[in-house]
Amino acid sequence: MNFQHYDLGHRTGGEVVVVTLSGNAANVRLMDSSDFQSYRAGHRHSYYGGLAERSPVRLGVPHSGHWHVTIDMQGLRGTVRSAVRVEPVPPGPLPPIREAPLASVPSLVRHPEAPPGVPAEPGARDFDVFISHASEDKDEVVRPLAEAMRQGGLDVWYDEFELKIGDSLRRKIDSGLARSRFGVVVLSQSFLGKGWTNYELDGLVTRSVSGEQVLLPIWHNITKKEVIQYSPSLADKLARSTATHTVEEIAAEIIEVIKGASA
Repeated sequence: MNFQHYDLGHRTGGEVVVVTLSGNAANVRLMDSSDFQSYRAGHRHSYYGGLAERSPVRLGVPHSGHWHVTIDMQGLRGTVRSAVRVEPVPPGPLPPIREAPLASVPSLVRHPEAPPGVPAEPGARDFDVFISHASEDKDEVVRPLAEAMRQGGLDVWYDEFELKIGDSLRRKIDSGLARSRFGVVVLSQSFLGKGWTNYELDGLVTRSVSGEQVLLPIWHNITKKEVIQYSPSLADKLARSTATHTVEEIAAEIIEVIKGASA
C-alpha cells in the first residue's frame, strides 16, 4: 500500500498535529511507533484520525511519546498532496474548565440499556449514576459524593455499594456502565495510572455518539495541562473541579439535572 509518512519524533502530550491536504479527501492517521509498524506491515492497528474530507485536520497528541502521521488513499480515488506541522502546548496559564450548567448538556443524561454480549446479572437493575475512580480518592471525594447522591434519592453504582465477594469485576463494571443514566469520572493523579479505571473510562467514552458528552469529569488535585497530556478530548469536556466546588455542591447539581430530566 502506498502512503505518505511523516515521522514526528518525540512529541509532548497536548501538542496539536495539523495536517494540510490539497487535491482530494484522504485517510489521515496519527499513530505511535508500535501501531505504525503494524500499519506498515498491513496488520491490525489503532490510530487517531480517519477519513479527512476537509483541510486542515487537527489531531491532539494524546500523550508524550514517538508519533507518526500517515496519509493514504485506501478505498479512495484521485491524488492528494500534504503538509504537516506541530503546534506546541500553549505557554502560560491554560484556560479554566468549562463552567456551564450541567443541564445545558442534555446528552449527559441518557437511557440505560442492556449491555450487548454481557449476560444479565441476577437482580440486575438500572442506575442513575456510575462513578469511575481510583481507590486513593475514596475517602476525600468519592465516598462522600456517592453518599450525598444516594441521600438525594439517586441510585448510584459505586463499588462499595455493589461489589460483593466472588463477583466478576469486569461483568459488574460492564453492567453498571451500560445500565447507568449518568457517568462520573473522578480524574486525579492516582486515576491516570490505574488499569481498571482506564477500562471503565473507555467504556464511558465509547458511549459517545457524534461528539456528544456522555460523562462528567470531576477534577481532583490535577491541572488542565495534566489532563491534556492524558486525553486532549477529555480536557475539553464540561467538568467540575474540587478546587472550585465542594463535593456537596457537585452532588446537588448532579441530583438536580437527573431529576429534572425525569420530570
